Amino acid sequence: MGNLRAVFMGTPDFAVPCLEMLVKEGYHISAVVTQPDRPKGRGQKLAYSPVKEAALAYNLPVLQPDSIRTDEFYNHIAELSPDVIIVVAFGQFLPKKILDMPAYGCINVHASLLPKYRGSAPIHWAIIHGETTTGITTMYMDVGMDTGDMILKAELPILPADTTGSLHDKLKVLGAVVLADTLKQIEAGLAPRHPQNEAEATYAQMLNRDTERIDWHQPAVAIHNLVRGLNPWPVAYCSLQNKSLKIWKTKVHNESQPCTEPGRVVQITKEGLVVETGKGTIEMLEVQPESKRRMKASDCVCGYCLTIGNLFE
Repeated sequence: MGNLRAVFMGTPDFAVPCLEMLVKEGYHISAVVTQPDRPKGRGQKLAYSPVKEAALAYNLPVLQPDSIRTDEFYNHIAELSPDVIIVVAFGQFLPKKILDMPAYGCINVHASLLPKYRGSAPIHWAIIHGETTTGITTMYMDVGMDTGDMILKAELPILPADTTGSLHDKLKVLGAVVLADTLKQIEAGLAPRHPQNEAEATYAQMLNRDTERIDWHQPAVAIHNLVRGLNPWPVAYCSLQNKSLKIWKTKVHNESQPCTEPGRVVQITKEGLVVETGKGTIEMLEVQPESKRRMKASDCVCGYCLTIGNLFE
């Protein structure tokens, strides 16, 4: 049973297993801090964050400040006298006076093997860059972006079939395991403290529309990794006849085949269609035409009369 008094700060589904672990291990959770309710769906109704839903299910007190940089919020947390503040994908930077508040510091659970892939989209970028290994790092937070001293790490292989969605689901479970070990070592006074090597640091910058667009002049392997890395959100896309086409699933058809016109359809298969790239060919397997549902690429070929010679942009 954990003896620490904790404040938990997190927002998305990724953070929920860590919160559940704290409850099951008996830690005293003074408050759960999460982002304010946001409009969601076609009706734009206000929706709870996954962390808020979990906290309410456990009858935990929930705080949803628009900003954590106000004196009101600081005083509220100070009154709780937390031994530790645990932060998992919260969504706001913590000011120094909050970082300095708990006796055992602010502990962050990050979805990469730091110092690689600091920042907001580490799972996406690990797959986009073709990494074969990733993992979880816990660290003592400081004022920088994921620059604090590391505590524990655990590695996880990235399988060839992994997408950001599947890897996310494995890492969120691993994150709770590593956090549990971290807190036990902190309580026992045995937690290590390893400074990060700045020379090895890389950043997983925020995704944008330019990131999502397929550049057919890139190699087939790079395009395939982009598709994996952007599935299930925000999804890679290209254009055909001035309309957007989301690409959900692909496979590398040939890594080194000489190509003359990147983006050109060169073969229709039972599963979909084969497209030239900057190096090699790639086969589209699942796509989503503009304003349509997700479908097998073979259905798109029939429904949209795609033929050899069509050019994706």
